[in-house]
Amino acid sequence: MAEANGASASEGSEGGRRSGVAYAPHRRAAPKRRAVHLARRTSEKATVLAYRATSWALGHLPERPVVAIAQCVFLAGYAAWPAKHRAILANAGHVLGLPASDARVGRLARATYRAYARYVVGLMRLPALPPDVPARLVDAGGDRGLDSFRRLHERLRDEGRAMIVVTLHIGSMETLAAAMASHGFPAYGVADDSAFPELYDLLAEQRRRWGVEVIAWRNLREIHRVLRAQGILALLVDWGYRSDGIPVRFFGAWTTLPAGPAVLAAKTRAAIVPVVNRRGPDGRYHAEHGEPIEVDGGSPRDIQAATQAVADALEAAIAIAPEQWYCFKPVWPETDAEAEGLARRAAGAQEDRRRGRGARGAPPDEQGSRGRLPDGESALQAGAGEPTEADPVAGVAPFEEEPAGA
Repeated sequence: MAEANGASASEGSEGGRRSGVAYAPHRRAAPKRRAVHLARRTSEKATVLAYRATSWALGHLPERPVVAIAQCVFLAGYAAWPAKHRAILANAGHVLGLPASDARVGRLARATYRAYARYVVGLMRLPALPPDVPARLVDAGGDRGLDSFRRLHERLRDEGRAMIVVTLHIGSMETLAAAMASHGFPAYGVADDSAFPELYDLLAEQRRRWGVEVIAWRNLREIHRVLRAQGILALLVDWGYRSDGIPVRFFGAWTTLPAGPAVLAAKTRAAIVPVVNRRGPDGRYHAEHGEPIEVDGGSPRDIQAATQAVADALEAAIAIAPEQWYCFKPVWPETDAEAEGLARRAAGAQEDRRRGRGARGAPPDEQGSRGRLPDGESALQAGAGEPTEADPVAGVAPFEEEPAGA
């Protein structure tokens, strides 16, 4: 994996730690010993069998008591998993602007786990339901709903341009993807087919019932074909903090988001469109898209500005229903020194633009320190927009491929 933004791939690809932060890996590293590989594959196959059995059972049981039991189980897991507990409290604290020890932060963290339990039960019940049920759960109207999204897509298509949808784990992604497919949108998601392949195949089969198409993350030819054909490419951006992403301000603090959406948009003239799908009190889902984000060029300043616009849009979307944001990995750096380094890198991108130097114009020894951006194949390999581990994005939203709560 190539270096990106001055950080070596080895820092993040193994999920290693630096300054106390467990970086989110792009995908699980292959074990070096055959015995370890076989043990992992056996465990994954057993997990898929358990998933199939549980999914069948949940599909034939009444939903309300199942959700109540699942919420109790998930909350017990939240209390019993210290590392995950700390990460969730830290994220909730940033969203609320409060210290992690505040009681209100704890309440949000527990509410998030309860909402996530409902989401997982809903996901696992889907195979037992008619294929058109997910689409029927999503409202198409509203100022920023699917009808408005269709008009935006048609305008961009008439201009000969594609759309890059950016989204995160919020509400229910499966229902939105199914609704998009049922409305005939040419939407595709980028998926990692190399980690946890059995579960990937199982959920890919489920999505095909709804007409949802997925592209393997290494299939760059197909990714570019979709964009050249004025299609819709969906990318997940809340994959956890990594030092080699693009520095942004998110809920008032410095962190990073992947470069991929802005890099691809700069290369293809595509518009970036933030999209979320929240669950309402009535059990129905309300899809909403933001204003299209234009990428003016490929300089560090252009990429940073577009990525900051993505962060602003998603921050506003999370703030409406923060308990529906299911991100269980650290999203912000743990130390002030790391945050200050991100601020310096963002300022360096601005300085590059003032000097009239694009991403490819700086000398090799300055590119890393000034936020050099990967292009071509390395843009996806270096974490620029592809899902992490086995978290794919399908249709217009990402799907959780890991066991619940991972």
